[in-house]
Amino acid sequence: MKKENNSRPLILVTNDDGIKAGGLEFLVKVLKQFGDVVIVAPNESYSGMSHAITVKTPLYAKLVKEKGGVKLYKVTGTPVDCVKLAINVLLDRKPDLLVSGINHGTNSSISLHYSGTVGAAREGALNQIPSIGFSLLNYRHDADFTEASRIAEHVVKVVINDKLPSGTFLNVNIPDCDPVKGARVARQSKGKWVEEFVEREDPRGRKYYWLTGHFENMETEAKDTDEYYLNKGYAAIVPCQLDATNFNLLPYMKEQNYEL
Repeated sequence: MKKENNSRPLILVTNDDGIKAGGLEFLVKVLKQFGDVVIVAPNESYSGMSHAITVKTPLYAKLVKEKGGVKLYKVTGTPVDCVKLAINVLLDRKPDLLVSGINHGTNSSISLHYSGTVGAAREGALNQIPSIGFSLLNYRHDADFTEASRIAEHVVKVVINDKLPSGTFLNVNIPDCDPVKGARVARQSKGKWVEEFVEREDPRGRKYYWLTGHFENMETEAKDTDEYYLNKGYAAIVPCQLDATNFNLLPYMKEQNYEL
C-alpha cells in the first residue's frame, strides 16, 4: 500500500448499520494500527440497500468528531452514497483501502446481492480502491465482535501487503463462535431466499405487508462454498468481481444467431 507525501495510508470505513453500530467500533480499533481512518457512515441503518444511491433528495454530511487519527462523518444516505461522497467531496485524497462493516448478520451466498455492506465494497472497487466487506453471523445489538476483529485484522494485513487485482473486492463472513477455527477462501454458495409477505391492516383499514422469509442453501453437499466453511466454524473469504459478463455463454449466443 502506497503512502503519499510521507503520510500514513488513508483508510475509508463505512457500513450499513449506521454510525452507532458496535461492529463499526470494533473495526476501527483494528484499522487504526494500519493507517489514518476516516469513517463516513449512514446516520441510521440502511441494511438491504445493496448498491442503492440517493438521487431525488439532498444528502447531508456532518463531521461528528475527530480524535486520535480518526475522523467520523455521518451522512443521510446509503452506504454507497457514503463512499461516493467521501471520495468526491470529504476526503483530500483517494483512500488506499476501503473497509465496510463489521455487519450485524450474514452476507454469505445470495445475500451479498442485497447487502449494503457489500455494496459499499463494490463501489470502492469501482473506484479502483482495494475493498473488503466484513460480516458477523450475529444479528444481536450486543454481539461480541472480538473474534470477528481478529479475522478482520488478518485479512486486512494480507490485502495491504498483497493488494487485490483491479475489479476485485472481498466479501468476508465470520461465524458466531469462539474461537473461530480460521479463515478459508471459498466460492459463493448457490442459494435463495424463500420469501413470504405477512399481510396486516393499519388503523384506517388499509392493507400493508412485511417481507419475511428464510434462506435455503441449494448446495448442501458442496465442500468448497462459503456456507460450508461457515457451518464448520471457519470465516469464509469470497473474492468477487465487477464484470458480470457470462463468458461461457458468449460462444453459444453467437452460434444461436443472437447477432444481427
